[in-house]
Amino acid sequence: MPYNIEHTTCGAHLEKPDSTGQLATPPPHVQDAIGRRLSGPKRQRLETIFLLRSTAQQVDNVASEWLAGTAGSPARFQTLILLWAAGGRPVQHREIIAALRVKRATVSALMFSLEQDGLVQSVPDRQDRRRLLATLTSKGERVATDAMDLNAARLEEVMHDMSAEDLDVLHKLLRRLREDFVLQGRNE
Repeated sequence: MPYNIEHTTCGAHLEKPDSTGQLATPPPHVQDAIGRRLSGPKRQRLETIFLLRSTAQQVDNVASEWLAGTAGSPARFQTLILLWAAGGRPVQHREIIAALRVKRATVSALMFSLEQDGLVQSVPDRQDRRRLLATLTSKGERVATDAMDLNAARLEEVMHDMSAEDLDVLHKLLRRLREDFVLQGRNE
């Protein structure tokens, strides 16, 4: 079913939602100027990207707030969940680097912080001492599972009116859009 995206948010940078919970919108003159320049599907596509970006920013802001009170940050949460999912198997730091898609220095600082908080333990690999292996501590496992459970409940509350079918459609559309942008990036 097609959606009409008239009068949506048009790309304003979000730092915090306003008190009504509405996403920020650009001034009417900006919306009007875009409408004069683009019409029909071109305008709708541009508005879709603006809406997607502002929605992603809002999701990121709220998720960061939620995780600040549990795992500390999205990167810390991702790392803890990666180690938790390993089921006790030591995970090479380079696996964490690849999963988070960040630089080695970023993971080094992240792991140092997690170790200081008693959530993970890193030891040199016996076969190659240049490689570090990380595992969760029991405290880290509690923090990871508590954060996962609490935030799953929060997401259930936020998405309560979205059916499994709605979520499947959203997943398919987002994957398709992501892949289209990946392909476009390769063609540039």
